Amino acid sequence: MKIADFFDLSLLDEIMRVWSKATGLATVAVDSDGKYMSSEIGFTDFCIKYTRGSKEGCRRCIKCDNECTGTYYCHAGLMDFSQDIIVDGQYMGKIIGGQVLPEEPDEEKFRDMAVELDIDPDEYIAALRKVPIRTEEGIRASADLLGKVVNMLVNFEYTKKKNQNLIDTMNSEINSSMELIKKVEEYSKDLDSIENRQNILSLNASIEAARAGEAGRGFAVVAGEVRNLSARSSDVNKHIKAALADLDVSISKMDKAR
Repeated sequence: MKIADFFDLSLLDEIMRVWSKATGLATVAVDSDGKYMSSEIGFTDFCIKYTRGSKEGCRRCIKCDNECTGTYYCHAGLMDFSQDIIVDGQYMGKIIGGQVLPEEPDEEKFRDMAVELDIDPDEYIAALRKVPIRTEEGIRASADLLGKVVNMLVNFEYTKKKNQNLIDTMNSEINSSMELIKKVEEYSKDLDSIENRQNILSLNASIEAARAGEAGRGFAVVAGEVRNLSARSSDVNKHIKAALADLDVSISKMDKAR
């Protein structure tokens, strides 16, 4: 099961865009296979074009992506975050992002890092100056808020979809039960007909036995057994009709509650 099976991903994208605009933090949603579920929102050139664009920088970024959770400092000195999306106890993906500075940067330190990553220092610093600066407290609170909002909405839609499936199944079973009741009622009518024929057969056998006298004792036995069978059939038929009546009442109540 994927989030896209029950949740409108365009809504997820819209929520994250509004959140990014309000906080200045970058973000993107990925599913359990690591595939993007949303646009890359608010991504900075400092992170994507330069840091991740270098071979060594990319290696370090991937290491951070795989090993870091919560809100953390990345290898380049920026703050990033990772918020898991859990649905019904199952990991379904995560919201990741950040790409912000918690304080004014030490540009000389970043120049040294640019040389280390084989990036043009002047271009790297120019990109660094465009990175938003937020307090660490604000970054952590913003990441936590987005994680809670996304999890709440995704789980709400999952529950709604799950309940709708249960309702659809119940409706289908009610309809099937009503059809089955109709079939059993037809069978019950057949039992009525058989019961009548058994009574006629028993009566005829009794008449023939009386006419034959001593020689008709065998007919009398047959007539007795047919009467007993007819009586048992009648009792069974009555129980079937009573059960059908109770079942019909129960199903009618469920049908009205739909």
